[in-house]
Amino acid sequence: MTAQAQDVTELLLSRIRDVPDYPKPGVLFKDITPLLADPAAFTALTDALAGLCTVHGATKIVGLEARGFILAAPVAVRAGLGFIPVRKAGKLPGATLRQAYELEYGTAEIEVHAEDLEAGDRVMVIDDVLATGGTAEASIELIRRAGAEVAGVAVLMELGFLPGRARLEPALNGAPLTALITV
Repeated sequence: MTAQAQDVTELLLSRIRDVPDYPKPGVLFKDITPLLADPAAFTALTDALAGLCTVHGATKIVGLEARGFILAAPVAVRAGLGFIPVRKAGKLPGATLRQAYELEYGTAEIEVHAEDLEAGDRVMVIDDVLATGGTAEASIELIRRAGAEVAGVAVLMELGFLPGRARLEPALNGAPLTALITV
């Protein structure tokens, strides 16, 4: 890691607040709202993620509902790319592609506008946290079903004690998975 990358990592980490016992007892929640409120930290995060999009040749950016939208939209602007929201099922008007995925207790569905992605697109998936990997894995499937290629997945923070990376690696089929911070 370069000195500049180390400085960015330290800045980002310094602006992430630990909230014990949220949303339930025994959970240590990583709150990124202080990072978002700090213009220098938010800019550093946006620049780092936009740089990854450029390095990996992305032509479009997908943001995962909901906090992924907060990160992906300014990254798209900074990288000069289009932003496409991947939403919970039933939130988008018009023709959509829908993908179900497994949660710890049950299932959920996400969707994307069918016309927003097409063959030849190289899509970078942006989200705030990689935990179990279910939503990111479902978004990769949606991207491929639309005929586009996955340029990679980039997250602010990976919860290394959860199986997200192991779950995503087969779905990525060699595309990079980058976490700016691993806790």
